[in-house]
Amino acid sequence: MNNISELLLPELQKIETDFHQALMELIEIPSVINEHDGNYPFGKQIDLALKKTLSISEKLGFRTFCDPKGYYGYAEIGDGKEMIGVLGHLDVVPAGKLDEWETPPFQAIMKSGKMYGRGTQDDKGPTLAALFAVKALMNLGVPFAKRIRFIFGTDEETLWRCMNRYCEIEEIPSMGFSPDSVFPLVYAEKGLLQLHLEGKNETGLRLMAGNAFNAVPDTARYSGEKQNELIAALRTLDFAYEKDEDGIVVLGKAVHAQVVEKGINAINRLLIALKQIGYTSKTIEFVNDLIQEDPFAVKIFGENEDEASGKLKFNVGKIDCNEEIERLSIDIRIPVTADKQTIVDTLSQLAKEYGLAYKEFDYLRSIYIPKDHFLIKTLMNVYQEVTNDLVSEPISSGGATYARAMENFVAFGAVFPHQTKTEHQPNEHIDLAEMFKAMQIYARAIYDLTR
Repeated sequence: MNNISELLLPELQKIETDFHQALMELIEIPSVINEHDGNYPFGKQIDLALKKTLSISEKLGFRTFCDPKGYYGYAEIGDGKEMIGVLGHLDVVPAGKLDEWETPPFQAIMKSGKMYGRGTQDDKGPTLAALFAVKALMNLGVPFAKRIRFIFGTDEETLWRCMNRYCEIEEIPSMGFSPDSVFPLVYAEKGLLQLHLEGKNETGLRLMAGNAFNAVPDTARYSGEKQNELIAALRTLDFAYEKDEDGIVVLGKAVHAQVVEKGINAINRLLIALKQIGYTSKTIEFVNDLIQEDPFAVKIFGENEDEASGKLKFNVGKIDCNEEIERLSIDIRIPVTADKQTIVDTLSQLAKEYGLAYKEFDYLRSIYIPKDHFLIKTLMNVYQEVTNDLVSEPISSGGATYARAMENFVAFGAVFPHQTKTEHQPNEHIDLAEMFKAMQIYARAIYDLTR
């Protein structure tokens, strides 16, 4: 099929509406983790999303399998000993502040050429786009000399227990990609370290803010004493806030932790302001002395960066100060050539000086695949042929995609260089025309990888 590109376009157009409908149905399942919800590892809604995706796959003609424990599922087509993998996830982060959404977060709405809803960009939309791209190849009667397996994860936004279980008991693809980042592709991903710093709470301070390690918190509420003084301090510091009947809400800007420098951390700002009005505690002193609003934590780690992946990134994602403990939940993106243990030792020693103990929550190793690798060259050729973009180069990222779960995987789309990433943010959406272009790229990529 030398004219595969010409044949693909009309075939993809035939099934584009079906892709939209399937994605809308999947977006309407609020697949946010809830480990205490029934006999499901990550909650009933995530289980429903997995079952729905497998049902969609079956209707498209794929062979499917669902892990009996509910951690993952997969859809497969083709024959042959070798297997190409596509890794996507079906869990999503919480909606956040509903009043900042123009549409209901778990009701897929199409308007002005876009589809809005939590998961449209991260990662239900790209995952289904790749699935339907392969369906177009199937409709054209393309023979697959290699198997293509879509592996659907359910715990990507937290601990990757789904991928851990898959890798323990299932066949590992020889290579592949995860449609959960940007084009043209990501050849290096920083190490991802998530941790708690905690110590005994010996003050009357009571705080709870933030939703996730990997999201810059956009609000931090304070309901304690000295509220008028806090307001005065916030005004002096020029920190945005709101006052309501329950207290004061310090306002920030939510972004993904991989681009922490583009956000405004409401927790950090609240702790800075509380220090201004005389409050002291282990977490207040730690943030004020060593972090302030520095997304790179230079006072702790120095100028930590490398040519392949850039600077170390540091995000205080959550705080919990209750009757017993003070706890900061922190996300660190470590450059690919940096030593993780050195990072841990440095942070642990400094935290100890403030009465805070280092407790590791999760760690994902970095990945780095040279640009002359077969996989990189193949995917770049496809991207350039479909888009005619000969300028954009493979990039490094602070993001943590499933690409690092297996050897010889990269993150590949679905956001184009000129587009804005809306993952983890209010009004998350995809541009439908751009997603259709991504489907063309995914179809060609699978075709070329299975030749």
